[in-house]
Amino acid sequence: MGKRVLVVDDDDMMRKMTSTILTRHEFEVLNAGNGREAVAQSESVKPDVILLDVMMPEMDGYEACQKIRANPATSAIPILMLTSLASVEQKVKGFESGADDYLAKPYEAEELVARVNALLKRREVLPQLPAPAAGPSVEKARTIAAFSLRGGAGVSTIAVNLAGGLAGLWNQPVALVDMVLIAGQTALFLNQSLRSTWSDLSQLKEIDAVAVQGALLHHEANIFTLASPRRPEESELVTSEKVANVLDILRLQFPYVVIDMPHDLSERSLQALDRTDVILLVVQPEIASVRAASMALEIFEALGYSEKKIHLLVNWTFPHKGLALPDLEKFVNRKADLVLPCAEDEFVEALNYGRPPVLANPEGPLAAIFEDMAMVLSKEEQRKARPQNPTPAWGRVAERARKKK
Repeated sequence: MGKRVLVVDDDDMMRKMTSTILTRHEFEVLNAGNGREAVAQSESVKPDVILLDVMMPEMDGYEACQKIRANPATSAIPILMLTSLASVEQKVKGFESGADDYLAKPYEAEELVARVNALLKRREVLPQLPAPAAGPSVEKARTIAAFSLRGGAGVSTIAVNLAGGLAGLWNQPVALVDMVLIAGQTALFLNQSLRSTWSDLSQLKEIDAVAVQGALLHHEANIFTLASPRRPEESELVTSEKVANVLDILRLQFPYVVIDMPHDLSERSLQALDRTDVILLVVQPEIASVRAASMALEIFEALGYSEKKIHLLVNWTFPHKGLALPDLEKFVNRKADLVLPCAEDEFVEALNYGRPPVLANPEGPLAAIFEDMAMVLSKEEQRKARPQNPTPAWGRVAERARKKK
């Protein structure tokens, strides 16, 4: 027989129909009639995939999913949530409980099998990152933080698309760290379920490279996300010392680390900013945002950050009016290094569907902006030399640069 699939549903007929579809496609099917049985069988038989119905008595699918994820022996098993309630609320609850995918009933047999195969393939191709080396001569990642003291500036959007641009440009893994520890949405931008988060690390007395690897969410675009905790109260366990420890490990495991920063300068935020090579200071063309950027620049100077470390990125988040760019630059006494044009509809759609523009439409104008941004912010030795095996993204950047000349 093929891969083992645990089908969990309290409806006997639905469970039998689903089992029949999977058996015809050469899966070995196991059955459970409720959430408690699902939790027990997931540990005893270690299925390759779990199909988990939501609406069940005693223990619903969300609680069962959380218990499976909380058990180290079963936490990595892919879970496909099945429900007759195809609402946004249900999808968000499935996402927060740690499910990998979500399928509404009734579903076509072909779609069910395709989703199961996709989860199996994702698990099989999950790369093993090398353990960090030791010693002062080890090269650390180029670390880039997107930051703004004012909310709504598009920091998360920029961080996610920059990570995608870097991964595509150099065909190398990129760590994406969500430092917005209350209601951070970085994983949501990539349609990643919260199967593991900062919370899994914060509960450990000692954090090592193996633990950090286990907490990362892998995206097929070679992005490894450290997601924000599921619940606000869990963020309190993420201390500044643990932030420093985790970032130090990531900087030895990855060539690039991109950090989605919160809108504050807490001790945890400062631990992250101290470890960056580049701070993308994001500002909108409106007076409150410009004032916040000016304040941030003053604080960065007081902290001793080099001017070369700070790049001013103007994000045009609304389509009309706004401060003129020269006036904005005069206010902060600094030239803009990068300008992101207004693309409100594209970014909202990208968030709702978990497909950032740099990945969803690599030939599009927004992808071009983020690919070019990634090149500008890349390691100097990579920028100056043609790669032995150029990626399509590198080819697009090079062609745009050639046309500008």
